[in-house]
Amino acid sequence: MSPKLRIQTLVCCLFFGISTMAVMLVYSANKMIVIADVAQDAADAQKDGQEEEPADSAGTDVKRLLLQEEEDRTNYLCIPLPAGLKAEKIQIENRYMEKQLWVFLQDIPGNFYETRAVSGNFSQVASGALEYKSQGICLKFELTDVYEYKSILENDFLYIEFVAPREIYDKIVVIDAGHGGEDRGWENEELTEKEIALDIVKKLKEKLDGTQIKVYYTRMGDENPTEAERIYLANTVKADMFISIHVNFDKDSDLYGTETFYNASFFIPGFGSVELADTLEREVVTGISGKGNGIFEAEAECFSLQNASVPAALLKAGYLSNKQEALLLGREDYRQRIADGIYQAILKAYE
Repeated sequence: MSPKLRIQTLVCCLFFGISTMAVMLVYSANKMIVIADVAQDAADAQKDGQEEEPADSAGTDVKRLLLQEEEDRTNYLCIPLPAGLKAEKIQIENRYMEKQLWVFLQDIPGNFYETRAVSGNFSQVASGALEYKSQGICLKFELTDVYEYKSILENDFLYIEFVAPREIYDKIVVIDAGHGGEDRGWENEELTEKEIALDIVKKLKEKLDGTQIKVYYTRMGDENPTEAERIYLANTVKADMFISIHVNFDKDSDLYGTETFYNASFFIPGFGSVELADTLEREVVTGISGKGNGIFEAEAECFSLQNASVPAALLKAGYLSNKQEALLLGREDYRQRIADGIYQAILKAYE
């Protein structure tokens, strides 16, 4: 390289570096910060089995939040904040199963929102409430539907824009752990269907977290959403697939093996419920080196599958009524293999 060319290259590099630094300085000066959220499934899993935080003062722990709609001004929800509040003092949780958005704020004066209104566009917001916590304040927004959101912290305001999930994500899956709460499902001594299904889902989540797939979970704790709520989530977010996880039971204790059910009344061209059920059955059976009993049409009383408008399948990963299979379902490594099989089925479905 000639000396002249080296000098020209050096000048270009210096110019690029200075330009990049200038852009960063301008960005920092505007104090525009994106707030990271805490997914509902992570929050549910963390607090599963923990007691709810008691109210700080009976009768005054929840108040109506002041809302001031300004449709012509912005597409955002504009939440005023105390001067200088840092991003690490803010946590946003999308409670999509309840159609709520929670905004946790630390180190906020107790009377801050008594005279300050949340303004902006409320076309996706039904109402707002203010709840006092021991660590700060929680703003709870009731939404009109299931939404994702974008958030920016700028000039002592938190701006939130609500968007349809399909506007953000190319791949969407809804995973359902059957039963929950007082509905324990099938039982065999200390084993319950609700706990087996949830453990498989938690193991599956660990694998799906490493992908580019957006996954919604109908439950990650000991809740029991209705069948209508579970399938509504899948239909509303326009999921590529809905997978519900259960186990089986029969008075004939000799029966064993995996079975998968699908909706035969709703036809989806290309990859539909039949193809999903077949892929799921094959991959799980391969993963556990077990017996596959095949795929079957869902019965009329299976509300979630019969009301699905997306590819949907229900996996029954063995019989609790069979002594040997119940022993297997009680093992951590066996449930991990079931989760691995479901994971492989999802990847193959996208192929």
